Amino acid sequence: MQGIVLKSTGSWYEVEVSSGDILSCRLKGKLRLLDLHTTNPVAVGDSVELENEDTEIVIAAIHESKNFIVRESPKKKYAKHIIASNIDQLFLVVTISSPRTSTGFIDRFLMTAAAYHIPASILINKQDTYSKKDLLKQDEMLDIYRNIGYPCHLISALDKKNIASIKKLLTNKITLFSGHSGVGKSTLINALQPSLDLRVGEISEKHDKGTHTTTFAEMLKLANNTYIIDTPGIKEFGIMNFELEEIGQYFIEFKALMSNCRFNNCLHIDEPGCAIKKGVEEGVIHEERYQNYLNILEGYKNNFNYWERKN
Repeated sequence: MQGIVLKSTGSWYEVEVSSGDILSCRLKGKLRLLDLHTTNPVAVGDSVELENEDTEIVIAAIHESKNFIVRESPKKKYAKHIIASNIDQLFLVVTISSPRTSTGFIDRFLMTAAAYHIPASILINKQDTYSKKDLLKQDEMLDIYRNIGYPCHLISALDKKNIASIKKLLTNKITLFSGHSGVGKSTLINALQPSLDLRVGEISEKHDKGTHTTTFAEMLKLANNTYIIDTPGIKEFGIMNFELEEIGQYFIEFKALMSNCRFNNCLHIDEPGCAIKKGVEEGVIHEERYQNYLNILEGYKNNFNYWERKN
């Protein structure tokens, strides 16, 4: 019997089968022993085979996934934690204030999406709350991301602004929603499907951050063949075991220029004849995106040195 993993709570998994029933399953012992270089052998979105074993239903096999998205494991440094598998699209929910989403976080998310070949969109929530100053910052953000081809949608989950258009984009797809705690993911999902009645957290006035209302990824069904994957408020995504020279390829506006660099292994830092640096000087590449690239590259240099020593 085949099914799709909707939820994992550690030892037990909720799996939807073709009848629409949701079964509570555990993982077959031999699968726990597989060395998958991850902290979770089964992730939300995985297609699995189920078997009856004694009085329980067990996950006996995991089908190969078409894609997945990872973060560094919160429990084991330098180990991967798969957030979800078999994703059709990614929606990053961001806010200009209360809490502020930095372009550094956005660029790390978009880079990860590009690395795993998953289309990504940006949803700027809380349109009902922004001051004139916030709206100017929003215009700057839109100028950066729309110009390089990322769809950006202005929404208000509370007032249901543009919620109907977002719902259409979800039809017949598996969509992963992510963003910092407090940006309104749960409120948005409730607006899309009120019957889900997800718990909504409060914003801390002292720290301008949301409280964690989602503690693990969970797949939620909106309609036949339409699913949302709700994720915890994630501080950062990650890709691991990539060559340093690859990082620039996941900045989509870099890709068209990289072939013009003098050196094939150019890191676009201080090498002579670098087409990316020239693009920044000429305004073809936004300076903020380039600075975020440098920051991400520096972080990956540290991880890269770790993996070199480890292997």
